Amino acid sequence: MSAFDKIATLVTVEEYLEGERKSEVKHEYVAGEIYEMPATNRRHNLLGGSILSALSQMRRDKRGDVFAFNMKVRVRTRGETLFYYPDVFVSCDPRDTEDYFSDYPSVIFEVLSPDTARLDQREKRWAYQTLESLQTYVLVDQFKMELNVWRRGGDGWETQTLTGNDAVLTIADPVIALPLSEIYANTGV
Repeated sequence: MSAFDKIATLVTVEEYLEGERKSEVKHEYVAGEIYEMPATNRRHNLLGGSILSALSQMRRDKRGDVFAFNMKVRVRTRGETLFYYPDVFVSCDPRDTEDYFSDYPSVIFEVLSPDTARLDQREKRWAYQTLESLQTYVLVDQFKMELNVWRRGGDGWETQTLTGNDAVLTIADPVIALPLSEIYANTGV
C-alpha cells in the first residue's frame, strides 16, 4: 500500500498538470493515478530548507538551477509517465526548459519521513535512476545525521552512507561540497 491516499485513477498527463496548477494540495502522478502528498513536519522542512539554502549559495554564479518543494520531476519509463515532487533537486541541462517540471535533474534530494521512507527508498529511487541525466540521488534521514547516497558509476549505481558531524557530501557534477553539519544545523539531530 502506498504512503499516499489515492485520489483518482486513469487521469491523463494533461489533466493532471492542469489540475495541479490550480490545486492547493500537491499530488504525485503515477501512470494515470494521482496521489495526494502527506503533510511534512518541522524537521523535514528545516532539512529541505537547509539543503536548498546551501545549494543555492553554491550554485550562484555557476551553471545549473536549484529547485525545491513545488517543482516536479517527470520520469518516463517503461511506457509510463510519472511526476514526483522531490524535496530539493539540481538541474544543469540546458534542455530543461519546462515551467512546472524538470526532465533532466542531475542531483535529487529526498528527506525521509515515516510516511514516505519506503516509497523514497524503493519506487522513487528506481524511477529516478532511469533518468539519463541523474548522477546522484540522496536520501536524508530526519532522525539521525545520515545520508544514503547513490552515484552513477561506470558499472551502474554505487552507494555510500555518510554519517556524523564531520562528514561532507561531495558531488563531482555539478560541483557540490555540503557538510552534514550544515544540513542538520538547528534541527535538533
